[in-house]
Amino acid sequence: MNISFIGLGKMGYPMAKHLVQANHQLEVFNRSPSKSEDFKRNFEQCTIANSLTDCGKHSEIIILCIGNDEDVRNTLTGKDSLYSNLKPGTLVIDHTTTSAELACEMQAKLLEKQVDYVDAPVSGGEQGAISGQLTIMCGGQALAAERAQGITQAYSKSFTHMGPIGSGQLTKMVNQICVAGLIEALAEGIHFGQQAGLDMEKVMKVVGSGAASSWQLQNRYQTMLEDQYDFGFAVDHMRKDLEICLKEAKKMNTSLPSTAMVDQLYGELQQSGHGQLDTSSLLKRLQNK
Repeated sequence: MNISFIGLGKMGYPMAKHLVQANHQLEVFNRSPSKSEDFKRNFEQCTIANSLTDCGKHSEIIILCIGNDEDVRNTLTGKDSLYSNLKPGTLVIDHTTTSAELACEMQAKLLEKQVDYVDAPVSGGEQGAISGQLTIMCGGQALAAERAQGITQAYSKSFTHMGPIGSGQLTKMVNQICVAGLIEALAEGIHFGQQAGLDMEKVMKVVGSGAASSWQLQNRYQTMLEDQYDFGFAVDHMRKDLEICLKEAKKMNTSLPSTAMVDQLYGELQQSGHGQLDTSSLLKRLQNK
């Protein structure tokens, strides 16, 4: 399968690697050419698109794993985008976490060219991308989702078609709302235990075998105890995601008090220069109080 992959960041690079290893013919593009060049050095069989206007001309599938709504809009339909290269029957799989509104806008625009589009945000973080064990939540037409599932199985353990366009993004919002609360609770629990003078290695093993266990606890408590925060999703990215959640909730006239609070706490970390630390750094904020 001829595939164009756009966005070779911490998530995109290993995802693209899995596609090469699955014997797909891969073209890559990244705004920073050095990342594309590095990928080419490691996987000589792939090709590099030097610009978006050169990208996707011979591809049946285009995969995006980039930054935000505006990045997606500029990439697909903006000036000097790949819009003019899109052929009828092409499928665009968008792994970017965006608003549901953006997903609806992109689907409508691409259908004008008889191009299918699915919103397919992921969960599992960098670790999941590296191991090929991501969870994908997809919105879009059923046949397009089925095509997307066949391609993305190279780097996913789970793919679920959630419903019409935008459903994938709305499901990802639920995910981020839950994760934000879990991380803050974990940070508070660890901080409380440390202040109480407990052996937190023992505490986490006991708590982790009971009802309070979670993916965050099992995969982050050790690095949190070691004051290491370079193991996953950055604060800056989480802040962007929570802003999407809070805006969507406002449109629904729905209250998210805990999410709003955690968003402010991440804002404090950003103001302290810690925007590139991973999301479990909420513990650092408590320890520095």
